[in-house]
Amino acid sequence: MEDTLASLHPDCPDWRRLGPTPTDAVLRAQAAAVTSDATDRQEQWSKGFTRRRVLAGGLAVGVAATQLVTTRISWAAPNADPGGTLVVVFLRGGMDGLSVLVPADDPELLKARPGIAVRAASLLNVQRGFGMHPAMAPLLPLMTAGRLAAVPAVSTPDLTRSHFQAQDCLERGGAARSSVQSGWLDRVLEELGPGTTFRGLGIGARMSRALLGNSDPVMLTSLKDFTVKGIDGVAPQTLAALETLYTGIDHPLGAQGLDALQAAASAQSYAKQQQKPAKERGYPDGDFGAALATLAQLIKAKAGVRVATVDLGGWDMHTDLGTVDGGDMTNSLKTVAGALAAFAAELGPDLDKTTVVTMSEFGRRVGQNANSGTDHGHGGVALVLGGGVKGGVHGRWEGLAPGVLDQGDVPGTNDYRDLLSEVVMGRLGLSAAQAAKVFPGWKPTPLGVMT
Repeated sequence: MEDTLASLHPDCPDWRRLGPTPTDAVLRAQAAAVTSDATDRQEQWSKGFTRRRVLAGGLAVGVAATQLVTTRISWAAPNADPGGTLVVVFLRGGMDGLSVLVPADDPELLKARPGIAVRAASLLNVQRGFGMHPAMAPLLPLMTAGRLAAVPAVSTPDLTRSHFQAQDCLERGGAARSSVQSGWLDRVLEELGPGTTFRGLGIGARMSRALLGNSDPVMLTSLKDFTVKGIDGVAPQTLAALETLYTGIDHPLGAQGLDALQAAASAQSYAKQQQKPAKERGYPDGDFGAALATLAQLIKAKAGVRVATVDLGGWDMHTDLGTVDGGDMTNSLKTVAGALAAFAAELGPDLDKTTVVTMSEFGRRVGQNANSGTDHGHGGVALVLGGGVKGGVHGRWEGLAPGVLDQGDVPGTNDYRDLLSEVVMGRLGLSAAQAAKVFPGWKPTPLGVMT
């Protein structure tokens, strides 16, 4: 090994002198060797490898080769105007729509929920007899400006009350019995075509099922941590050496490794543009606020984000749902509303080209249970806010009379595929034919949430 390393650098047999650490030194020696004989490497490889696992959480030097799977895609120049961004917030656990968008004038509500129903006097007035939970007050400016829409009784046929089945169904595109295995946002990216490295983005510890497929989304938790790992210090000379090693070589790692390095460098550049922590920018404490703060940085930096996902759990409130004065629902809604309000405020004019959709796998039963909570149900509520949104309450609503309910649940009179089809056409510019590929077998009926 010593003899091999000693011959790596064409002009410096003592390779240890090339860097502050043995790792830096050997990388720089290898880069010099690559440069020396680059003329012998003209043949380009024809098949690529996905960058998803190379990029996820930063490029882990030395183990990247084991993290690759096949596929290749071309990328546009960074800092390109993406033409619009769709953000999907998945509220996992089955959010109780009747606590968020409340049919205040329905006499059946208090009968079914004597202990937990939000009273009309506390609600933020919306329209059509509905009011919003008072914890959503941070979003009142968007409501007043007509930039917040709500769809009650939203679901998709064939959903069960299983969290796993319902989430899987919706993230594949709302067809429980469909043979399509990719996520609906992956199919959106396929229809949009090439973009920047950050065109498909998942922020958090796990990748959304909706992004699963061939479109190579980037997963990150923060811009600061999205960097090259495994080398102490990562001096500029070492990064330059790595770029040399990943440039023009006859190996599948060439293009993907270079993309990873460039993406990491871009992320660090974007991170430096905003030095204030999320809390000082108005976001609530916690991962959800931090995730939206990171996303806002990338959108404002024109990183080319087309679709992005953010998750927030904790909505499976079987016990002690609480009241407007406190409890799990009020606290969770304060987090959501506060973070979304800060996100909209930070985007400023960029909100005109950004649309946010919140969704959950199912709603809850109309009647409260014996533990002052609610159990798994059917129809829920979706919120849409931002640019291009027509404010108000949209879709069919038939009330809570016993004859209307679906075995004690709010029926799913509005299909998620109608909502999401309208949003991807209105925000991302997909045609009806392209939307049909995103939601195969479904002919959408617009609900009127987009202008």
